[in-house]
Amino acid sequence: MKRHGIIIAALALFLFAQAALADWTPPKRLTWTAGDSNNPVLALDASDNLHFVWHDDTPGNFEIFYARSTDGGFTWTSGKRLTLTSGASKYPVIVVDSSNRLHIFWQDDTPGNGELYYKRSMDSGITWTSSRRLTWTSGTCEWPAAAVDSSGCIHVVWHDYSPASLEIYYRHSTDGGLNWSIIRRLTWNPGFSGCVAIACDSTGNPHLFWVDNAAGNDEIYYRKSADGGAVWTTNKRLTWTSGLTWYPSVAIDFASNLHIVFQDRTSGQHEIYYKNSGDGGATWTASKRLTWNSGASTWPVIAADSFGYLHVVWMDETPGNYEIYCRESEDWGATWSTSQRLSRTSGTSGLPCIVVDSNDNLHVVWHDNDSGNAEIYYKKYVK
Repeated sequence: MKRHGIIIAALALFLFAQAALADWTPPKRLTWTAGDSNNPVLALDASDNLHFVWHDDTPGNFEIFYARSTDGGFTWTSGKRLTLTSGASKYPVIVVDSSNRLHIFWQDDTPGNGELYYKRSMDSGITWTSSRRLTWTSGTCEWPAAAVDSSGCIHVVWHDYSPASLEIYYRHSTDGGLNWSIIRRLTWNPGFSGCVAIACDSTGNPHLFWVDNAAGNDEIYYRKSADGGAVWTTNKRLTWTSGLTWYPSVAIDFASNLHIVFQDRTSGQHEIYYKNSGDGGATWTASKRLTWNSGASTWPVIAADSFGYLHVVWMDETPGNYEIYCRESEDWGATWSTSQRLSRTSGTSGLPCIVVDSNDNLHVVWHDNDSGNAEIYYKKYVK
């Protein structure tokens, strides 16, 4: 019995030590600029190198910058400027294909209106191609979102004002960004269709989510393609609320279950909600509310690790200013941990982005204006 008690005590000590090791690192500041560094976006390659893009107005107008970490976020390269334009280059996204090529998309208003641009790197961010324009419209192309499927096909979506109302458009490349398909319009609705999110499942099907007010209220809609983007299903409405529903974010787990989070104002202020589909988007669970706070909870993002555990990060003004919070679920969204606060500043912490590496460590970036102008910060959760 004594020996048995010693074993139990030793096991408890081991588990305690493991729990102590699994925690968030202190915030690390990644930018020190004279202007505002905003809208940080992360991506991971097959070697767990972190690639990071953002827009910064230090040059006098917003331009796209890039940095990377090859040691799990411990050290980072200095910011590399990727655009040099007379207009504003903003809202970049970055994806990595199966050959570890980096692809970024952003909007640029140099032509006189916002257009979609693209460039890639074949050597892990050391050198980059020249910028390539992907749209020519009379309206404004904004807020691109991108995903890479299992065959390496790159899918990019965005919203465009050209038809006099906001609609969703799409292109793809099957050869690593050398050539691109014709532009396809994916929505024809009486209201606006915008704020897109896209992800690909294990069989290569792209799944698209967006905000649409065709029904008279801002709601989340969904469609997918089962043939690499050639044909898309009809629009499926996912929410029915009396408030404004915005900012969908999607994660697809190892079993190709779809998980989305979004913000909704039905309760009188913005709160975070969640729902999922276990049959490829055919049916969806009821929306589950994840926050009940005194302040607004907005801009949620979600990621799934190799166990299927879900991790949600958002910005929340409950402390009196916006700070970054997180929750996780270890049972495919059935139950969730208590909220954990990740930032503590006197400024505004916002627009988080999260990725999960092959060791299931979490990496989060966001911007914060505590220093007087917006700068980018980073934290890592080590398991």
